[in-house]
Amino acid sequence: MGMERNHGGCMAVRSLPPPSIPKCSHPASAANADDQTCGSPRWIEKGLSCVCMKRKGTYERICINLTPLQEQRLQRLKHRMNVYFDASRREHQEALRALWYATYPNKELSGLISDQWKEMGWQGRDPSTDFRGAGFISLENLLFFAKTFCNSFQRLLNKQCGKRATWEYPFAVAGVNITFMIMQMLDLQSTKARTFVRAVFIQMLSGEASTYPRYSVRSCVSRVLMIRRDAEDEWAFDLLYCVAFMVMDKQWLERNASYMEFNEVLKSTRAQLERELLMDDVMRIEDMPSYSLLL
Repeated sequence: MGMERNHGGCMAVRSLPPPSIPKCSHPASAANADDQTCGSPRWIEKGLSCVCMKRKGTYERICINLTPLQEQRLQRLKHRMNVYFDASRREHQEALRALWYATYPNKELSGLISDQWKEMGWQGRDPSTDFRGAGFISLENLLFFAKTFCNSFQRLLNKQCGKRATWEYPFAVAGVNITFMIMQMLDLQSTKARTFVRAVFIQMLSGEASTYPRYSVRSCVSRVLMIRRDAEDEWAFDLLYCVAFMVMDKQWLERNASYMEFNEVLKSTRAQLERELLMDDVMRIEDMPSYSLLL
């Protein structure tokens, strides 16, 4: 599922202040410049990312100097991506319970291992086995979606929009797959910036402070806290997840897809996200055209 490349036309370049995007003097080769990154390990140590793009038949490199805030948020996000779901950890158990009650506020949960979880779209009685592909962050993404955009979350969960297929995608498992797809698309764990999408996303980590509801596993799991983006983790990844879920469902309906076509729908969803992230006027996740699907 590689990123689409516009080899014949012009790919939009984000308009940023000159100091933050110094042009790189490293020469690009004609054959494989799209996948090259410039610089030695010194660049990585300084938090500099360099990617190249093709515009009207020529290659241009754009180097992005990460601010301390961007670097801090990027490292926190990477840390979140490296946390495996551990059913023995109390905070993970509480987060799972919080997801249940955010999804079904008026329905009592009989246990963390129960046939009830199948209602949400998990593969079996124990949802912890489905987190292996994307880890704890996939649970955080689902919970963020349920708490922040509850109406959209419930519409997708209950398949309330459009003509649905006989064999529908399982909601919760689809959510885990969407998290994994975004992780692959952004390629944040790589030591080198290999795609412009990654560079654009990292720039979004320095957005203005805003508030989103968030659960707290250290206090009452049903409590919703308002946390400033500049005081805690960034929410760009979580917001992108919510947009991706809406785009996936929209494309599912437009294709009149069935369960066996889920991977193809996921690929087209990724392509749509990449196109929107590279638009000139998209400076935040909220600027993406598909963000309106959440409202």
